[in-house]
Amino acid sequence: MIVELGHYALILAFALSLLQTVVPLVGAQKGWADWMAAAQPMASAQFVLIALSFGALTYAFVTSDFSVLLVIENSHSLKPLLYKISGVWGNHEGSLLLWVLILSLFGACAAWFGDNLPASLQARVLAVQGSIGAAFMAFMLLTSNPFLRVAMPPFDGNDLNPLLQDPGLAFHPPFLYLGYVGLSMAFSFAVAALIEGKVDAAWGRWVRPWTLAAWICLTIGIALGSWWAYYELGWGGFWFWDPVENASFMPWLFATALLHSAIVVEKRETLKAWTILLAILGFGFSLMGTFIVRSGVITSVHAFASDPERGVVILGIFAFFVGGALTLFALRSAALEAKGVFALVSRESALVLNNVLLAVASFVVFVGTMWPLVSELAFGRVLSVGAPFFDAAFTPFMIALAIALPIGAVLPWKRGQLGRAARSMTGAAVLAVALGALVFALQTGRSALGPVGVALGAWLVVGAFIDLWTRSGRNGVADRLRRMTRLPRAEWGKALAHAGLGVTIFAVAAVLGWASEDIRVAQVGESFEHEGYTFTLAEVHREQGPNYVTTMGTVEVHDGERLVATLHPEKRVYPAAGMPTTEAAIDYSLTRDLYVALGDPQDGGGWALRTYVKPFATWLWLGGILMALGGLVSLTDRRYRVAAGARKAPTAATPAE
Repeated sequence: MIVELGHYALILAFALSLLQTVVPLVGAQKGWADWMAAAQPMASAQFVLIALSFGALTYAFVTSDFSVLLVIENSHSLKPLLYKISGVWGNHEGSLLLWVLILSLFGACAAWFGDNLPASLQARVLAVQGSIGAAFMAFMLLTSNPFLRVAMPPFDGNDLNPLLQDPGLAFHPPFLYLGYVGLSMAFSFAVAALIEGKVDAAWGRWVRPWTLAAWICLTIGIALGSWWAYYELGWGGFWFWDPVENASFMPWLFATALLHSAIVVEKRETLKAWTILLAILGFGFSLMGTFIVRSGVITSVHAFASDPERGVVILGIFAFFVGGALTLFALRSAALEAKGVFALVSRESALVLNNVLLAVASFVVFVGTMWPLVSELAFGRVLSVGAPFFDAAFTPFMIALAIALPIGAVLPWKRGQLGRAARSMTGAAVLAVALGALVFALQTGRSALGPVGVALGAWLVVGAFIDLWTRSGRNGVADRLRRMTRLPRAEWGKALAHAGLGVTIFAVAAVLGWASEDIRVAQVGESFEHEGYTFTLAEVHREQGPNYVTTMGTVEVHDGERLVATLHPEKRVYPAAGMPTTEAAIDYSLTRDLYVALGDPQDGGGWALRTYVKPFATWLWLGGILMALGGLVSLTDRRYRVAAGARKAPTAATPAE
């Protein structure tokens, strides 16, 4: 009965989304206040209905209701509760329902917290959100219904993909979807502004917090996914340039560019057309990511589905919304004329450079991701584009961005002096070069990647806080420190985010440049040396888990006579799914990770054993945390909460006749 109620609630939400698409849009066009006001309760009711639907599906998973086809295919009665819950979105149909739930949540938030918006703009924003929800709910109900029943329920289910039975993967998809789908709000604001024919400083202020919230969630989701790949897959890497990894990374790059571009619209009322275009492309690449994950046209370990017919429908949705928005963008180009002018050396120009580097980098990733598909369809050639291409093509843009960022941040608006800005960063530059040179002198027989990463990381981190220091006045140290504490939270958030980027760049360079790997066949009781540590395979035994059987090793790691860690790498087999997984064992520290992965038993005796020593790997996740924290601090700035409420509609709306 509960499952049927969930299905019925989803159908009602779909019908309501159609009304939400039409009624507020007509009301805004005609100036009918009551029709525009109807958007708010519709958005709230739609969220409640979809939440009830999602709750019903979750109930079916938690209670192991094997009369539901989706539960049969993705759950098992012995599965731990956390993975029964995460199994709801660990598949195509359930994840699509989560996608729509988050979409309706953002729409409801725009209704609940959008009192400062002009009534016509809010109505149009909610109408666009409703249209996106209607498209995806129609897609779900017609092709991907999560509530399908079976006539003869089996005794037990097929279990969730074992790779997804992990705490990191339990939380990674929800955060990614909050980021993906959150960019729909920027898209809705952009389309609503194009329909209205007005993009101004107030619009820039309104769109920024929604984009920032999506960017924060996307940052957390990408970091969680990278961490999961690092400890779960057993290959020791944190980023593989997999198509689905790229599908989340491209919208993040566009969202980062959009955040910076919206600042220019807000402060100087220029770059309007570019900002609108970024809002459209950011959400467009989110839809492209949805296509990559669900179509099966590109092979990925992360893919949810392999149904090209569903992929065609998603491409149709993409073409309708992105193509329609771009057409509207072309028609409204006259309304996007910039008011502010700025010199070649100015903060506006620095932000333009930032945007160009991020956008081109994203298109490079897009070309590398999609080229195997294009090559096969157009030329009949099967090829793969791997990490060497992405490393070579993407890295120069990030290096250029890192070099330009601290100087661009201290340039004044409208017109500045490059020499003056550079002089304020002299200390950061000297320190960065000195640290890079010191590391280069100390290391032997290694590439320059590590020293370059150290220099760039120090340049960004120190530059971020010199920026704060220069904004605190010219008086004594005590007075400047006091003034720093009174700076707007957005300034502190910017500094934390830029410092987080510096930490991440340093960590990536350190791991890639200094990590060492050892692969061997080790006998039980055998010891071997690796990077100054002594690894001993002390024991290998079998254990029974809640829904798996594991072969667990015990590896002792000594530094001289001192026991550093006792690690327990595993090889698990999930009988219901018939699939093995590797569970790496890691001893984390701030300066290095000791990483051990257990392989298969060998014919001649012994076990395949893979060990890594990874300097500063933990700093990867620290950098991601700092960036997300910076975004969160910025989001708490009071200026976002008031959201430029001074702009009101020029004339009062009238009720419908």
